[in-house]
Amino acid sequence: MSSFALVGARIFDGDAWQDNRALIVENGRIAGIEPLDALAPDCERREASGAMIVPGFIDLQVNGGGGVMFDGDCGVGGLQKICSAHAKFGTTGLLPTLITDTRESTAASIAAGVEAARMKMPGFLGLHLEGPHLSIARKGAHDPALIRPLEDGDLAAMIEARRELPALMVTLAPENATAEQVKALVGGGVKVSLGHTDTTCRTALAYAEAGASLVTHLFNAMSPLAHREPGVVGAALDSGRLWVGIIADGVHVDPVAIGVALRGKNGPARIFAVTDAMSTIGTDLKSFTLNGRTIMRENGRLTLEDGTLAGADIDMIATVAYLHRTVGLPLEEALRMVSVYPAQAIGLDHAKGRLGAGRDADFVVLNDDLGVVSTWIGGEPVHQAG
Repeated sequence: MSSFALVGARIFDGDAWQDNRALIVENGRIAGIEPLDALAPDCERREASGAMIVPGFIDLQVNGGGGVMFDGDCGVGGLQKICSAHAKFGTTGLLPTLITDTRESTAASIAAGVEAARMKMPGFLGLHLEGPHLSIARKGAHDPALIRPLEDGDLAAMIEARRELPALMVTLAPENATAEQVKALVGGGVKVSLGHTDTTCRTALAYAEAGASLVTHLFNAMSPLAHREPGVVGAALDSGRLWVGIIADGVHVDPVAIGVALRGKNGPARIFAVTDAMSTIGTDLKSFTLNGRTIMRENGRLTLEDGTLAGADIDMIATVAYLHRTVGLPLEEALRMVSVYPAQAIGLDHAKGRLGAGRDADFVVLNDDLGVVSTWIGGEPVHQAG
């Protein structure tokens, strides 16, 4: 691989801006961020051709993209299309997310993910299994006929899959999985997220004690925050050990609610952004099929025929813009919500999420209008505008 210095743009390393410096890339990793006047005369300089260089975006909930849904028929080729589609919008790492499906489709999807990991597919960070061990009462767009309790065979299969994947995240509900099963999953290296559940705040906190460390798409498909029963929303905001995903598209959560949640969240765990994107991203599709049901696309919304939201129609750079321009976050914090915090949430922050010596050279070049100029994974450009 090449060694070069990327110059000509401000650098946001995940903590602060660095001006008049170059991002040094060697063999797919960042060697450092150096003052321009300290570069060696023989150092290859490449112009960033943008206003800023920022950490690559990490999306822990991606159902599809590029016209492809992640399911049992997707295969490795489909995973490549999904990763490529999202790279155009600054995503350098994602978890393809399987929505509740059959046992056979789940097994085939895991096998495709294992093969993608073996190939070291650019942008592939592991898998997210969203179901089928959810609550019928909070099923959302998930097919209720496929929702079922977590069994010993499921647990063993997930732990085995984790051994061959960089990361494995599982969304489940206390209604269909026990705290002991959560302990076993976490002991096997699986990240457990609470979601699609109508459980109480107290039960959610007990599952956090058992090892659950995330909450899936805050406010959506979960018991709400009320004054006598705080629900899963209350647990998510109160517990400092729960990392919390949120869909910031103006459809799933009102910007006022996003702001309130951000101000009310106890740390050290934080709220991070996910897209919950479907196959429509990067396409002009007007509809697609999910578990045999038609999903319609209109005015930024994806819905079943009865109006139930079915995933989201937003990409990561649009999420950053929404958090900054509509919710009113400083740009730096909006960028952390799509890079630093998701990397920490999934346990990959030793290599991803920030720009610094020894980390993977995954970054995005943006212009002043927050348009993606180029996306880089492992020091190689995987997308360049125009």
